[in-house]
Amino acid sequence: MKLAILAAFFQAVAFSVTNAYPISGDGVNCRSGPGTSYAVKKTYPKGTEIKISCQTEGTSVNGNSIWDKTQDGCYVADYYVKTGTNGYVTDVCGSSGGGGGGSGNIPGPIKDDYPYKGSCGPEDKWNYFKCQCTSFVAWRINSRLGIKFHNQYKGVNWGNANSWDEAARKTGVKVDSTPKPGCIAQSNGGRAGHVAWVAAVGKDTVTIEEYNWNTVEGYGKRTVSKGSFNYIHLDSRV
Repeated sequence: MKLAILAAFFQAVAFSVTNAYPISGDGVNCRSGPGTSYAVKKTYPKGTEIKISCQTEGTSVNGNSIWDKTQDGCYVADYYVKTGTNGYVTDVCGSSGGGGGGSGNIPGPIKDDYPYKGSCGPEDKWNYFKCQCTSFVAWRINSRLGIKFHNQYKGVNWGNANSWDEAARKTGVKVDSTPKPGCIAQSNGGRAGHVAWVAAVGKDTVTIEEYNWNTVEGYGKRTVSKGSFNYIHLDSRV
């Protein structure tokens, strides 16, 4: 029994250490919301270790638009937190794991914010191969919509892009021909199909962001006819 208690203690200590991150700047402000326009609640000296309860999108600071909600209940720019990556290290704020409740920043800025850019290779944490279209879109679903999407979402294998429309229907997710910013563009064409993030919608066109289309294992954006894709609406807001 004593050994079990000691093991649990050391496990808890290890967890707290690995989930505490040092502030890398001098006098970094922690604000009431994820942006530089929000009121300053407190200021962290350089080297202060903070725990991050969740992360979300906000004002871009030197190219990093992620903001970390700290254990103090305020938000600090992730640029000033030494997490070891420019990407997400924990859940999106407000994530319910099922739908909705994201950062509210939909569809978000049009830019290459994919955390694995330049580090292509094995599977990502959503069980897709890095730098493929499916991995990029899985990232956007998690980071922008706040949905904990992965390759086995709701107990169904979503697989390659050309099976996403079928998987969506099996799980009760709406699929139609009407795009909205923040929904998923999906095509069954080619060997494995294609998926992309809908960034903007025009009268007869749709602007998408994607990976591994015109640029091999790289980011791109283009504007095409609305009829080029099916549209998957994982979030009821879009």
